[in-house]
Amino acid sequence: MSKWWRAAAGNLKLASERSKTRSYHTIQAIPREVSGNRISSRDRAQGRIPAVIFSQSYVQTKPDDPTSIAAVSAVSRKRIVTTERKQIKAILNSVQLPFFCSTTFPLQIRAGSGSSTLLESGRVLPLKIHRNEETGEILNLVFAWAEEGKELKVDVPLVFKGQDACLGIQKGGYLNVIRKSLRYLCPAEHIPPKIEVDVSKLDIEDKLSIQDIKVDPAMKLLSKNEAMPVCKIMATNIQDYEKVHEEQVRNSESKLQE
Repeated sequence: MSKWWRAAAGNLKLASERSKTRSYHTIQAIPREVSGNRISSRDRAQGRIPAVIFSQSYVQTKPDDPTSIAAVSAVSRKRIVTTERKQIKAILNSVQLPFFCSTTFPLQIRAGSGSSTLLESGRVLPLKIHRNEETGEILNLVFAWAEEGKELKVDVPLVFKGQDACLGIQKGGYLNVIRKSLRYLCPAEHIPPKIEVDVSKLDIEDKLSIQDIKVDPAMKLLSKNEAMPVCKIMATNIQDYEKVHEEQVRNSESKLQE
């Protein structure tokens, strides 16, 4: 492995999470002039992972329906490259799934392994990781160019916090996660790696819906049913449910008497 690749992998730094100017690892890549199974197998044997980068934009097919989004792929900036396996693994160890595919990264395409010549650079959003089903080995990667202002479709993971203080859980209930992510059409600079959902104030039988999730106004929700729940505090057994129901009835009666 070349000194350049070792230096690139050794200098990885994880920056603080910022809403607009996040900069984690700079992915290093070199171009591939040809593709195919034999070429890809050779690259993998040399410690590289084949990848493709393309431009993608979305158009609204129905003016009055924000969820009617159709993808339009632009092949003018399509790039076929290879990345270094150790660097990609280091990034995955730091960022972790599923946040890898909701995080934009700077990317540099060099003229070749060991070359200081920079051919092209920009930010990219990982779209897919193709793996060997038996071994889990990463076979190839798919990225989309993520220039500022470019709208991209992204599944943003939901992270549920406040379970330690959740009233319903303290009463013996449990958190039932209904949706693990939400899909948005989002400008590249506003893509959040995750959305935190606070469940600390929920009692048994309480739930949070998509419409309760607050995000950047630039993000367009790609779901027609905003009333769909994302989580609910469930009773562990019928006795817990009956206790909560009786308590709710008593509270309602007390308010009426007041």
